[in-house]
Amino acid sequence: MADTPSTTPTSSEADLIAVRREKMAKIRAMGMNPFGGRFECNTNPADLKANFEEGKQVSLIGRIMSVRDMGKSQFFSLADVRGTIQGFLSRKDVSEETWALWKLLDRGDWIGISGESFTTKRGEPSVHVRELKVLSKSLRPLPDKWHGLSDQEMCYRRRHLDLMSNEESADRLVKRSLIVAEVRRFLQDRGFLEVETPMLQSVAGGASASPFETYHNALKMPLTLRIAPELYLKRLLVGGFTKVFELNRNFRNEGISRRHNPEFTVLEVYEAGGDFESMADMVEDLICTLAEKFCGGLRIEHKDEEGNVDHVVDLSRPWKRCSYEELVKGAAGDDWFALTPGQRRSRAENELQVELSDDMSDTDVTQHVYEKLVESKMMNPCFVTHVAKDLVPLAKLNPDNPEVVDVFELVMNGQEICPGYSELNDPDEQRERLEHQAGEEPQKVDYDFIETLESGMPSAGGIGIGIDRLVMMLTGAMSIRDVILFPQLKNKA
Repeated sequence: MADTPSTTPTSSEADLIAVRREKMAKIRAMGMNPFGGRFECNTNPADLKANFEEGKQVSLIGRIMSVRDMGKSQFFSLADVRGTIQGFLSRKDVSEETWALWKLLDRGDWIGISGESFTTKRGEPSVHVRELKVLSKSLRPLPDKWHGLSDQEMCYRRRHLDLMSNEESADRLVKRSLIVAEVRRFLQDRGFLEVETPMLQSVAGGASASPFETYHNALKMPLTLRIAPELYLKRLLVGGFTKVFELNRNFRNEGISRRHNPEFTVLEVYEAGGDFESMADMVEDLICTLAEKFCGGLRIEHKDEEGNVDHVVDLSRPWKRCSYEELVKGAAGDDWFALTPGQRRSRAENELQVELSDDMSDTDVTQHVYEKLVESKMMNPCFVTHVAKDLVPLAKLNPDNPEVVDVFELVMNGQEICPGYSELNDPDEQRERLEHQAGEEPQKVDYDFIETLESGMPSAGGIGIGIDRLVMMLTGAMSIRDVILFPQLKNKA
């Protein structure tokens, strides 16, 4: 049975819900709407606390998260996803109607308050409430105020409860939003234009991955959700967009894991006149800018489930640059590339203990060894350069070694964060390499794109940054699900 939008309450929860519904009815009987209306604000809990001044008239909204009942005086915390402020309500300072309304409120209710800012004897920034309005009566009780929502899967399925009760999770997801905004600002300040390209495509191009397939009834044609925007962005290079980027979703119909979600956010950037080395410089600058702004420096601690520091990602500049071949030799032996394909497979399976499938090509065997023995162990940033041409059909061949391409793969925190290319702009070579990649499935080649290249695409550098993985690295998150507001989950049985 599919997961439903609400859960069946336990008997104790049902009793609490019944009490809250009674209070809701009493609020209505007082002539008030328990689901509120317009309320003018001039601040919010986080900004009020960050820029606190005593004696200011303030109006703000938030959810009641805790209450200290002291009879005729009430202290309570008012919160939204970005912060919390203390409220103080005294029976002698408000009308009888307002006091009666307060007595009908619970943890979880949304209210608007107006009053003066002041500091308590204990030094706590607070609001002395003079007026109060209910904005939404919460009919379901909140998670336990001391332990929050502890079931990790429930945090993903009921993200609203997770955001209410888990400060660390809320902070991380707010930080993600701010990081995305800063990425846009970084690029716009350097003259890049943001664009939007099709999510629905007739040919899934720009990467090698399994697409989600659909059908357009009016056009009577099959379509796929895009696996990458690359080919459309390169069309814009042809059209005269010399500095362009897109920050949006891609979709791949493949596995789900700690590092993979079927829909994910990617930044792709292209700059005419650039190459893979100039793009590496820009990526290093961007990520260090984000770390200094949102992480307080270039050393980022990652902790295990018990809260102990597992490893530190050190972003101190300059970042290491090393060839793919050199790194593979370091893990698999200096003679690795001198071996026959059969010898490489045998060493990988028998000596290196790397599991391989029967359908892996020789290039795939080397790539699998690299992923298991090099990439997964690399915590500090490294630009891994010059990979095999068969792995990247959209990049320029290296002029000194035509078996590799002028690219980098930025690896940190044990995973690839960003590839960068010197983009291939020779239409004849592009046709040959895409047809070779497609093999006996020529329908997977975007010939319209190749025709576009014949109109002339300037030499360019390009990058693609996995935003979800970048945020994982910057926030110390252990799973991609921790940095996506609503990750894809299997329906409950």
